[in-house]
Amino acid sequence: MQNLKGMPDLRGDDAKKYELFMETASAIVKNYGFEYIETPILEETDLYQRTAGETSDIVGKEMYSFIDKSGDDISLRPEGTAGIVRSFVQNKLDRIEGLKYKVFYSGPMFRYEQPQKGRFRQFRQFGAESFGNSKVYEDFLIITMLQDIFDALKVDVVLKINSLGCDTCNVDYRDSLRSFLETKEELCEDCVRRRGSNPLRALDCKVDKCKQVIKGAPLLEDNICASCSIDFGKLKSLLTAANIKFEVDSTLVRGLDYYNQTAFEFLKDGLALAGGGRYDKLVSELGGKSIPAVGFGIGIERVLTFLEIEKEPRSGYFFGTSMPEAIDTLFKLAASRKGEDIFIEDKNRAIIKLFKIASNKTNAKYAIIIGKEEYEMDLVTAKDLDSGEEFMFSVKEFIERKINKTLNGSSKERFEKI
Repeated sequence: MQNLKGMPDLRGDDAKKYELFMETASAIVKNYGFEYIETPILEETDLYQRTAGETSDIVGKEMYSFIDKSGDDISLRPEGTAGIVRSFVQNKLDRIEGLKYKVFYSGPMFRYEQPQKGRFRQFRQFGAESFGNSKVYEDFLIITMLQDIFDALKVDVVLKINSLGCDTCNVDYRDSLRSFLETKEELCEDCVRRRGSNPLRALDCKVDKCKQVIKGAPLLEDNICASCSIDFGKLKSLLTAANIKFEVDSTLVRGLDYYNQTAFEFLKDGLALAGGGRYDKLVSELGGKSIPAVGFGIGIERVLTFLEIEKEPRSGYFFGTSMPEAIDTLFKLAASRKGEDIFIEDKNRAIIKLFKIASNKTNAKYAIIIGKEEYEMDLVTAKDLDSGEEFMFSVKEFIERKINKTLNGSSKERFEKI
């Protein structure tokens, strides 16, 4: 049996990197006043159709959707924000006057994509959402929080920002962009479809011929209204004052239809590690009151590819023997070190093989070995896997930690450490 395509196990060093990421990111967002929330992996398909947008690749191509035994159309969640907003509205938090609601989440997401570097069909996402604050200062704090996470993880990133405008200026720009795209016959099939319903999606197209067309398109930054321009200028000023480097990318629209005004991405070597922005209309579109919101999502697996973890110092004991008759003794030796890190090889292997396993397959500090000579004389050999030093002493001395003498001239104090 094998795992499904694009749904890898999390193990080994990647598991250690994941633990490091979660500890670091969770601690930072909690310091900013965010509390943990968890939403279901399965939601009604309509939720994502209404939030991500019918023209998005997520809804059009990538969702795992099916009809369950009750006849309901449900989907594995492709992203985290929609479920958070659904919960916000369902629990009537939008009705609490003056509420400032800040939450963070993590968990698996699912998209039917072609697996490649940093992109899987089951992937983990860490995100945070802030409700109830319409000021650009909250956008700045969200971006600052993300920068803090990457700084703490020692991952150098490039921040790209854009303003998508508001309802006042965005509608006019869409019309202008649509008119431009309708004159272009060389667009890909997806962009031909998008230009009628949501032409902004064409700005994010990865097809080379569409990229060339977009170079001549009207720029969003030249079409935003005075209010949006002031907010975007304030955001740039705040980032500059905070010494957070950024680039303005007029084609940055993100992959979801619900964003307005601020949009941003953090990239490393051209790969988007995190992104987000403001979505002031999403709460009302799901039946709640008009509540402003801003948030972000991090693709955890993408971050893990750039994480480095320090090797932990060796600790504990590896026990092994080449003699089947010594297995019982081996477990008695291990039992004497109860409460410490223990690694036991219960198969009889050659002495050289045992030392290789202890050194390369475990993080043990000492290898405790019983070979033929040791078995016949009721002795054990202990090897310090850091220094390479070897010591030999009796089974009784090891179990009782009574090192009265040595058989190879080493000091009593040295054995007491073992």
